[in-house]
Amino acid sequence: MTTRPAIARLKVTLEDVEPAVMRRLDVPLRIRLDRLHLVLQAAMGWTNSHLYEFRAGGAGWGVPDPDFEGGPLPAAKTTLFDIIEDTGARTIHYLYDFGDGWDHAVRIERIGEPDPQALYPQLVAATGRCPPEDVGGPWGYAEFLAAIADPAHEEHEHMLTWCGGAFDPNSPDVEQIAPELDRLARRWAPRPRKPRIAEALRR
Repeated sequence: MTTRPAIARLKVTLEDVEPAVMRRLDVPLRIRLDRLHLVLQAAMGWTNSHLYEFRAGGAGWGVPDPDFEGGPLPAAKTTLFDIIEDTGARTIHYLYDFGDGWDHAVRIERIGEPDPQALYPQLVAATGRCPPEDVGGPWGYAEFLAAIADPAHEEHEHMLTWCGGAFDPNSPDVEQIAPELDRLARRWAPRPRKPRIAEALRR
């Protein structure tokens, strides 16, 4: 009987923004960091349009630049378990879009057994809507919210048009997040083992 891999409960908080943007997620403890990047993109509501890096214990993991020495270690060759084992960190920072500078604190709340009927990753809880892509980081997001909240603001109509209409910063887009995470879970789900020829002949 095969034991399914352990699951990590993560609390992901987008730093320096109000109203708060938080996601709780269950992910495989041994998920590769390049896949965890895709999970965080889907869970937060980003569009995967910029570079990223995970940081813990003075090291970084992301997409290495062959022309730049001293850059991040390859995320595709490292797992969440590796970071915990190697650095002892219980909070990892996920940086996205180095221009806007979005910093996500990823806290490992607990590690436990998986639900044998479930596929992972899974969204457990969500608070707050993700800022629009390319809004200008936390400072630009604060300016954006001020503009859309005030009909007399000189940028009010422009910002509403730019973001595609109404924007509620308190309402996470769960209807989009959950299916995206389910799509990733199904893509990465272990495939049933094909019976060997000898096994098939004995049937």
